[in-house]
Amino acid sequence: MSDHPELDALQQAYKDAVEEWIAAIRKEEALASVTHSIAEVDKWEQAHFEEDAMRGKVKDAKAAYEDALREEFFGF
Repeated sequence: MSDHPELDALQQAYKDAVEEWIAAIRKEEALASVTHSIAEVDKWEQAHFEEDAMRGKVKDAKAAYEDALREEFFGF
């Protein structure tokens, strides 16, 4: 059992977000390798937007975890 359950939860949220982001990147990459049709290009473009949104989620989770670490260990 950790002495810092709040930090553990924030760290896990960050790690989970990174895994979701990796999956979004892989989906976008897979769609970049399909046939050259308008429908497929539209799917690829949508995958890009989803990847970008996941990147934002990762950045937010990382910032929350870093802020909590600073608060816990440095008091600010």
